[in-house]
Amino acid sequence: MSIVWEIVRWLSAAALGIFAGAMLTEGGVLVPFWRGLAPEEFLRWYAANAQRLLAFFSPLTTTAGVLALVAAVGSFVQGHPGRWWAGLALLLMLGVIATFFVYFEAVNTRFATAAIPADAVPAELARWAAWHHARTIASMVAFAAALLAARQSP
Repeated sequence: MSIVWEIVRWLSAAALGIFAGAMLTEGGVLVPFWRGLAPEEFLRWYAANAQRLLAFFSPLTTTAGVLALVAAVGSFVQGHPGRWWAGLALLLMLGVIATFFVYFEAVNTRFATAAIPADAVPAELARWAAWHHARTIASMVAFAAALLAARQSP
C-alpha cells in the first residue's frame, strides 16, 4: 500500500505544479493583456470568455485540491516523514480555493455581466491582480511543499 501513497504524493505534486503554472500564466499573460484594454473592451472580452476560463481552471483547481487532500490524509495515516509538507501543501491549496469564494467569484461575475461601471474597471483589475498574485505565490509554495513531501523517504 505504501507504493500507492507514494504515487498519490507524486501525482499531487504534479497537479499542484500544473496548477501553479496555469496561475503564473494567467498572471503573466492574461492580466497584463486585460489591463492594457480599454475598460469597455475588457468587459466585452471577459463576457465572451468567462465560461472558457471557468471551464479551464475549475478542473485544474479541483484536481490539485483533491490530490493534495488525498496525499495529506494518506501521508498522515501512513506516518510518512513528509506528512507535514503534504499538510502544508493542502492548507495552502485550501487557502487558494477559499480566495475564489471570498473574492473572485463575485468580481468575476461582475466582470462577466458588466455589472461594474467602466470607470471602476482599472482599479478593480489592479485589486484582482493583487489577489491573484497572492494566490499564485501560495500555489507555488504548495507545489514546493508537495515536492518536498514526495521526496521524503519512509
